[in-house]
Amino acid sequence: MMNEALLFLFDILLQPFAAILLLRFHLQWLRAPLRNPVGEFIMALTNFLVLRARRFIPAVRGLDSATLLLALFAETLYLASVLWAQGYPLHGFPLPGLLLLALVKLFKISLYLLMAAVFAQAILSWVNPHSPIASLLASVTYRFLQPLRRIVPMLGSVDLSPLLLFIICQLIVIVPVGALEHVATRLL
Repeated sequence: MMNEALLFLFDILLQPFAAILLLRFHLQWLRAPLRNPVGEFIMALTNFLVLRARRFIPAVRGLDSATLLLALFAETLYLASVLWAQGYPLHGFPLPGLLLLALVKLFKISLYLLMAAVFAQAILSWVNPHSPIASLLASVTYRFLQPLRRIVPMLGSVDLSPLLLFIICQLIVIVPVGALEHVATRLL
């Protein structure tokens, strides 16, 4: 019963924090405008840790490596905590397998964040296309949808490129990411 409570807390606190750090990294990488409610929330939630980490971890090729490393650390901590709560002995933790699994999970979370952004953008385009977060979603999805828009023609006024991007992302999650997860899990 106590293990279930611990797993619940890890799922509620550590995993979303890793996803929020990863989202912050992606938003900065894609140069998305952060002057909106979502961007300000992400910055306020993560600044206490990211700003301190930037003192010691320099940017690499213009990318916010401090935020990415913090996301990797949070995901690794989450996975180690889950394994510990499930009874895995701490003295023999296989760090390479844990780090590989954390990297694979971060990539998987990145794909899910992209799919969520495409879905939210599609819904907002029908409901409120001039919402404060519309520019944020457009800057996140533009790099991924634009090449597909050249391939998939519009049907009337319906853009099918988001549907194609969903299919591609889901296939990536199922085939290569699933295989990498399997390999990483075997290293544990």
